[in-house]
Amino acid sequence: MPKLDIIHNSVKNALIKDGWVITDDPYIIQYRRHRSRGDSTMDKLTEYPKLIKRILTEYVELSNSKPNPDIERFLIVDESKANYIWMNLGWQNGERISGITVYVRIRDGKFWIEEDWTEEGIATDLVRAGVPKDDIVLAFHEPQMRQYTDFAVVS
Repeated sequence: MPKLDIIHNSVKNALIKDGWVITDDPYIIQYRRHRSRGDSTMDKLTEYPKLIKRILTEYVELSNSKPNPDIERFLIVDESKANYIWMNLGWQNGERISGITVYVRIRDGKFWIEEDWTEEGIATDLVRAGVPKDDIVLAFHEPQMRQYTDFAVVS
């Protein structure tokens, strides 16, 4: 048994002995063909950035498959500060196009969705991938309105 599994099982058994109920062991994050374990904070630190990059990359590639040579769509990633932006730049009918389609930050182990102009919402993709709703903040809503959503309420 690998060392991580021995430590994991020791901690799990100690928690059970103290009366804890383990509900998801291991917690699996799945997005399309990709599966990852998500059973610790450390897993969130490594898996959440991979997951959001994968989701946004697929959106950008899909968007670029619809040819419009005048508008460039691309992903901006700042891994050191955990910022992920899907950006559009170009010209259309003599008008400048410059805007953010999606802006997601990872902060305090949660996805903070700052901007989202997708049809179904990035939060939907994250939930489908196995991310708990408590780990998703709809930051484009003002803090006092977040209590009326099914997602995390933080300010």
